[in-house]
Amino acid sequence: MGIDGRPRTPREKYGEELRLRRIAAGLTQEELGEQVVCSPTLISHYEAGRRLPKPDDARRIDLALKTDGFFYRWLEDLESKYNDYFAAVAELEQQATVIQQFALSLIPGVLQTEDYASALFRAYRPNYTAEELDEFLVNRTKRRRILDGPMQPVIWTLLDESVLRRRVGGAQAMGVQLHKIADMAEAGRLRLHVLSYGAGAHALLQSYLTLMSFEDSAPVAYVEGFLTGNLMDSPALVSASQTAYALALSDALSQQESLTVVRAAAEDHANGEQ
Repeated sequence: MGIDGRPRTPREKYGEELRLRRIAAGLTQEELGEQVVCSPTLISHYEAGRRLPKPDDARRIDLALKTDGFFYRWLEDLESKYNDYFAAVAELEQQATVIQQFALSLIPGVLQTEDYASALFRAYRPNYTAEELDEFLVNRTKRRRILDGPMQPVIWTLLDESVLRRRVGGAQAMGVQLHKIADMAEAGRLRLHVLSYGAGAHALLQSYLTLMSFEDSAPVAYVEGFLTGNLMDSPALVSASQTAYALALSDALSQQESLTVVRAAAEDHANGEQ
């Protein structure tokens, strides 16, 4: 049982055991990080159960703590259903108090409707099975639960206008998707801003970006491309990402103007005008 009265997750148990073994070995997070070849912030994330070490890092942890493969073997039971590059991000989403996301071409995953997400899956995987599609949609639904849980994060959503114009899943599906986002913004569930084409070049024109902040740990930044992603906890890189987000946000439309643009785009799709 955790200190807040809720059951601990397997990852939290893993992290707590790591913390206890580190302390028993007389090492600080900084000293263990040096032996594992990672930052002390990353060790902090491991111990809090927010992230899992990669297999090679788990082996180095076992060497540093003289635990005879204990943490490497346990890691096998904690495998994620997500791609390796995204697994840690999916875990961190559940713990974040603030999420700031920018999307260059697609609706962010946590906001996607089932029809929108299904259309993306079909586009990415030409030889899929019905079981694979079902598993993908179940995982996507689980991610969306952070929008309804008791520890709802504050969510900022910044969209390039191209996100609104690309018709994914057909006219009706796209219209429903955009209205859903607008509904959430009007209900106060997220802060919505659009970077219109008229803004021209902006600080995030080259990349998808997510920033996450936590109550008791350092913030992180995540960028993603085709079949790859990079989760950054380096203070310098996170700070640079936060600055880029702030610059792009300063070029965006106000929330009210953004809502008008999103609603209009939804109607254009529904009327077949895009």
